[in-house]
Amino acid sequence: MKIVILAAGIGSRLGNPFPKPLTPLKNGKSIMQMQTENISSCFNIDDISVVVGFKKNLIMERFPELTYVYNPFFDRTNTSKSLLQALKKHRDSPVLWFNGDVVFDQKILTLLKPHIKQNTSFVAVNTSKVAEEEVKYTLKNGYIDQLSKTVKNGLGEAVGINFISSNDIQKFITRLEECDANDYFEKGLELAILKDNIKIKAVDISQYNCMEIDFAEDLENANKML
Repeated sequence: MKIVILAAGIGSRLGNPFPKPLTPLKNGKSIMQMQTENISSCFNIDDISVVVGFKKNLIMERFPELTYVYNPFFDRTNTSKSLLQALKKHRDSPVLWFNGDVVFDQKILTLLKPHIKQNTSFVAVNTSKVAEEEVKYTLKNGYIDQLSKTVKNGLGEAVGINFISSNDIQKFITRLEECDANDYFEKGLELAILKDNIKIKAVDISQYNCMEIDFAEDLENANKML
């Protein structure tokens, strides 16, 4: 399995003069430091790929041991294209990927491990809240049907931790290539579900803390979890 962290965006809503994954938390660690420590403690992975863009050198200097993929169009593309850059290097491997602004309890990864071992594609979801501005989902026959910010009557929120199996990754790459520059990677998943009939589980992680940091209020709430 390969691990990818998406860290190319500008993160303008938080207002940092540096990449959002470097945002310091009250425990003295950055968001990305917490992510990489959680990943390393749960998986026997010696290589984490990070997609960088905005002020990339700050991230690369802070984490020189990681592998980097550069999205030169970070200022005019969205996560569909950043993820595509990384997946093209891992066309035959299952990939677990994280949005670079997610603060999460390490126990979530333990919960996800059985699904990864089964090589089952999934989206980690929180069913305890359904905020309007978040990526929401619906199910059909027990699997993800719709997955976007515009979903109506969503069953919960996608938390920014996802897995694509080795069986599905080629199809997913093809659909990411079809996405527009400003599409989120969730659009590629929707297209693969619709056109290729791939099956993606919704894995509920609501019992553990997980927070995507978009605004100052999110950061405040994340710090309360620590």
